[in-house]
Amino acid sequence: MCGIAGSLNTQKLPLEHICELMHHRGPDSKGAFYDSTKWGLLQFFHARLSIQDLSPLAHQPMEYDNLCLVFNGEIYNHLEFRKNLDFPFKTHSDTETILALFARFGETFLENLNAFDGMFALALFDKATQKIYFARDRMGKKPLFLYQDSTQFAFASELNTLQILVERPLEIDFDALNFYLQSGFFYCDNTSYKNVFALPNASYGILNLATHSLEIKPYFDLKSCYAAPKITDENEALQTCETLLKQSIQNRIESSDLEVGAFLSGGIDSSLIVALGSQITPKLRTFTISFENSSFDESILAEATAKRYNTLHTTLKISTNLKDDVPKILQNYGRPFFDSSAIPSFYVAKAAKEHLSVILNGDGADEFFGGYRRYVGHLLLNKILPFSFFANLLPNPKAKQSLYNYFYRLLQMANAYKKDLLEYYLCATTDIFVGFYDFPVYPSFKVKVESIFKSNLSPLSKMLLLDAQNLLLCDLLPKMDIATMAHSLEARSPFLSKSLVEFAPRLDDSLKVRKNVTKYLLRKLAKKYLDEAVCSAPKRGFEVPLTTWVDGELKPLILETLQTPKIAQEFLGKNTLESLCFKPHLYPKEKRAKMLWSLFVLEVWYQNQYKKL
Repeated sequence: MCGIAGSLNTQKLPLEHICELMHHRGPDSKGAFYDSTKWGLLQFFHARLSIQDLSPLAHQPMEYDNLCLVFNGEIYNHLEFRKNLDFPFKTHSDTETILALFARFGETFLENLNAFDGMFALALFDKATQKIYFARDRMGKKPLFLYQDSTQFAFASELNTLQILVERPLEIDFDALNFYLQSGFFYCDNTSYKNVFALPNASYGILNLATHSLEIKPYFDLKSCYAAPKITDENEALQTCETLLKQSIQNRIESSDLEVGAFLSGGIDSSLIVALGSQITPKLRTFTISFENSSFDESILAEATAKRYNTLHTTLKISTNLKDDVPKILQNYGRPFFDSSAIPSFYVAKAAKEHLSVILNGDGADEFFGGYRRYVGHLLLNKILPFSFFANLLPNPKAKQSLYNYFYRLLQMANAYKKDLLEYYLCATTDIFVGFYDFPVYPSFKVKVESIFKSNLSPLSKMLLLDAQNLLLCDLLPKMDIATMAHSLEARSPFLSKSLVEFAPRLDDSLKVRKNVTKYLLRKLAKKYLDEAVCSAPKRGFEVPLTTWVDGELKPLILETLQTPKIAQEFLGKNTLESLCFKPHLYPKEKRAKMLWSLFVLEVWYQNQYKKL
């Protein structure tokens, strides 16, 4: 895992300056490439975290003939592609495999990127064609941000690095911030800045230096997997799922030249990974977290799994100075980041790095196998619609993990569905300001949501596809990338392997959600390996006691920040802000906490940027 960056037609920057910004992504070595093209200075930078082939020969930027490559990520099946290549290999690194494939096939190689099982972002300069080629893995695990104006171009793994490459201050995109407050994430390729965007997942880009034009093309469409014929036989599905998951875990362990451990939350996703991973690596290192004085404590379930499989287990007791830590953690993202589970993810990554540099996690299991409770409500929607009028009559719920709150949410979802499909999706997912404040609609996102809901896919497949393309891509994967790479820790996700991403969408809905049982097939598999308490546990993951934080330890900081806002007043009026801060009885506790948190995160980002600009 690494950090990559580069620019065209900007001032020359010293390697030490750029790699200092990316040091956390790659502390093991650094390198630079400079080329004076007709269209301005081209410079590539690379900071390396050595995981696969630790030799100096695998350092980057890596060159061959007219080609120069900077690469971030891991390709677990890359050696398979070497068998028919006539190339003077000097390493067993995946970076050199990519370089060899491009040397053999040229840019047509990019059309076949879907054959890779891995996570990656890359930039490759071909001096012969005077083009730069970019690519990103199909689920978007590895980030790649691009900047383009009329004369300059830049790219980087992180926004904080990209800002240094660009010679002029980045201009804030208020439309994108509107969408952030509405949804809790940035849509697809958008960021908080104008002229700055992420290369879309499952896509490659070609920058023609002569014309300064960037052409972006997709190489994979997840929707096609959901449109494929369904697997309905439970025994066949169970056997295939077990085989594929085992192989995926094995690939992610054996392709590392360093020790590999695993996060362990207490749920079935990470617990299954630990159970199967322990068969490959005895004494597997596992890590979980426990918040003091909180109901969000899964350490007991995690410790039961760790004991069953005799792992080297570490439980991290979170008792820190949140007031000081939270703003520092948030600044790593380079833009407002709403997901509060970024805080425990940061802590557990920090603890894991004290022991190793590669970790397995359960990302993707919920979005592909049906793990959220709201999927049950989605399938019952037609039965709930007649009672939606109760949504505005019921008192606000007081506890998130309660049956009353669950039914309250279902009625809110049904009420939103009758109004608008976009509002329904947001109510069913992040549920921040829905029902209390309306932000301007982001047209392209509305079209996307409506087109999927109106497609011929099954009801559950529609929601799963939307979640994979939005929550997973725009929230969960960036959260884990930043949280882990802030500590030079590589996170690998077995549930997002090529084989499982193609297999899970083909499962019949009844194998994912059956009556009120979520993640049915994985729970069935879990019974073979895990304690009953783990198999029947509700979905929680690395959740945080956000309401307790907002009304407790972080209350003074949040209120102080929002009482002297620098940007929040551009979106919400003063009366609304004061109502949220000082009239808590008007809002459901959990919803108010999320509204205040989203605004606080926005302010932290802006005030940090304001100091720089």
